[in-house]
Amino acid sequence: MNLAVVAGVCGAIGLITVVGTISLGKAPGRGTEARVDSHATEEYGKHLVAETTEVLGPDVANVKMRSMNSRLFCASCHIGVGAEPGNLSLAVAMTKYPRISPRSNGNETIQDRINGCMTRSMNGHTLKEDSPEMIAMVSYVRFLSEQDAAMGAGQKKAHEPPAFKTPNRKADLEAGAQVFEKRCAACHGKDGGGLPASKNLTEGFVFPPLWGDNSFNEGAGLHRVLTAAKFVKAKMPLGRADLDDGDAFDVAAYINSKPRPAMAGLEKDYPDLKKKPVDTGYGPYADSFPLEQHRFGPFAPIEDYYKKLASTAKK
Repeated sequence: MNLAVVAGVCGAIGLITVVGTISLGKAPGRGTEARVDSHATEEYGKHLVAETTEVLGPDVANVKMRSMNSRLFCASCHIGVGAEPGNLSLAVAMTKYPRISPRSNGNETIQDRINGCMTRSMNGHTLKEDSPEMIAMVSYVRFLSEQDAAMGAGQKKAHEPPAFKTPNRKADLEAGAQVFEKRCAACHGKDGGGLPASKNLTEGFVFPPLWGDNSFNEGAGLHRVLTAAKFVKAKMPLGRADLDDGDAFDVAAYINSKPRPAMAGLEKDYPDLKKKPVDTGYGPYADSFPLEQHRFGPFAPIEDYYKKLASTAKK
C-alpha cells in the first residue's frame, strides 16, 4: 500500500493508528496461504481479526475459504485488533458470554456472537465451530480477556470523549452530509467507498467502506443509528475523536441512509418485539411509530412508549 498517500490524505495521527492495527496482525515471513493451513492458535486468530478479508474474503484464491462478501477487517471496527479499551473493544468480550440474546431469544455463545458478525458485519456466512478459524478467533479473544484481567485500572481506561448522549430531535441528514464531507471523506472517500490498500482487493482497505457492496449489511449493529453514533463519538475521526453529540448523530444517520447489502430473514429478529432496540432500521415493531422514526429519530418518544409499556406490565 502507498502509505505516503495515506499520510497526505488523513494525517499522521490516523496513519500511526492504522499502521499499528495492520502490523499487529502480521506474521513476518509467512504468506497468507501458510496461515490458512496453520494451527488454530491465538496468533492466527489475531491475524484473522486484523486482516480478515485477506483470509476469508471474496477474492481469496482458495474458494473454500471464502466466507464473506464484504471486504472489511474485524479490526475496521475493533480498533487496535480489538485490544484498545472502550467502544467495541474485544478485551472484555469473553466475559459477556454465554448470555441470552434478545435478537434470537436464545442462549448465545462467543462462537454465536462471532458468527453473528460474520453474517451481518462481514456480510457473509457462518464459520463451523470446529474450524481452525473459529477456534483461533476464540483463542485470541480469550487471550485478550486474560490480558485485560491482568492489567491495572489505569491500563484499562479508555481514552475517549464523554459518552454519547442522544439529541432530542430527528437526525439531520443534510448536516450529516456536511460533517461527512469535512471530517470523514478524506479517509473514507467522498462516495463512502473507503481507501483500498492496493489495486488488489484481496488486501482489503486501509480505511473501510462505510456503505456499498463492500461494507456491512442491513442486519449489522452499526446499521443502527444510535449504535453507530456511539462508535463515531468515541473513536472518530481516527486518532482525533472530537465530534460533539449532534455531529456524531447526524453523520451516523447520513452514513446509514446510504445503500448497503440486504440481509434475508431480518423479520425473524427479536421474537419478543418489545426487546427490539428502538433504532433498529427494519420492522416489524411492537409499536405504531413509523419506520423513518425508528431509523432517524426522534427516539425519546419511542423510548418513553416502551418504558410505560414495561411499567404497565409490572403492575
